[in-house]
Amino acid sequence: MADKETPEAETPETRLARLILSLRKQGVTDAGVLAAIESTPRDLFTPDLFQERAWEDQALPIACGQTISQPFIVGLMTQALKIEPRSRVLEIGTGSGYQTTVLSKLSRLVYTVERYRTLMQEAEARFRQLGLTNVITRFGDGGLGWPEQAPFDRILVTAAAPDEPKALL
Repeated sequence: MADKETPEAETPETRLARLILSLRKQGVTDAGVLAAIESTPRDLFTPDLFQERAWEDQALPIACGQTISQPFIVGLMTQALKIEPRSRVLEIGTGSGYQTTVLSKLSRLVYTVERYRTLMQEAEARFRQLGLTNVITRFGDGGLGWPEQAPFDRILVTAAAPDEPKALL
């Protein structure tokens, strides 16, 4: 029988509470950002192989050689954006859709671009499952921005780029 103090015996709620406390200790202090992370089921965005680690504060692998970002990084980047309820946010690098979902809880609209079609399709299915109606997706090169919808109030680049994406600047 597992000891109740071990992570294996923790409930999902306990793991989530531990994660939120950890984020606060690391400097994610914006109540709205913490609430958005707390209400986003990270396990929904995590591959089956890593379900036991979904609530840990670490990046985890997803399809196409990509990762779901570490919750601390998601919290820190989101907090730095200082999103307002009427904000229109452009996200480059949808990935699993975890960061997108957090952004959607804080802003009016999130426009998100992903370069891997399978990741985009899986993220879109998650958005539908969660009933998100303020997320607009695009398959393509996020470095080109989304000129038809510009300007944006905030832009978040969650994908690596070899050079500054001039179209976004």
